[in-house]
Amino acid sequence: MAVEKPKPGDERVDIVDEADNVVGVAARRDVRARRLRHRCVFIVVRSTRGHVLIHRRSDAKDLWPGRWDLAAGGVLGAGEAWEDSARRELMEELGIAAPMVALGGGAYSDADVDEIARIYAVRHDGPFAFSDGEVVEAFFVSLDDLAQRIERDRFVPDSVALVWPLIRG
Repeated sequence: MAVEKPKPGDERVDIVDEADNVVGVAARRDVRARRLRHRCVFIVVRSTRGHVLIHRRSDAKDLWPGRWDLAAGGVLGAGEAWEDSARRELMEELGIAAPMVALGGGAYSDADVDEIARIYAVRHDGPFAFSDGEVVEAFFVSLDDLAQRIERDRFVPDSVALVWPLIRG
């Protein structure tokens, strides 16, 4: 008998303090509604030429729908390890598995989210599969093109704040 995957809003998420200690668990919908501090991962996909895969988020996303992003990623489930989450997100969002390199981490907070993050990078030229519906289009851009797009287009603010400084050179 197959185990039914919980709906995104029902997923359990660890709530953490400023030092990244788990202080509770909540449903993802409550994390969003109450802006609870949680963990998330970002995974930058670089081509063998060094270009960055950017993607446009689905209009159905619960946070920043329709915006551009320069990293795959998402929220860690309750009790989930950082790298396990990064591998899961790569497979769910892009349909790939690849060796990861840790780039760093940090915290981000604004009116929408409060998160502690770790950032990873992978090398992969595709093809990519967007089977979970979170990504509606994606393509590689050079770092110069990405810099112009960040200034011109609507990108998700957390990956611009946390990831962009680590990859812009």
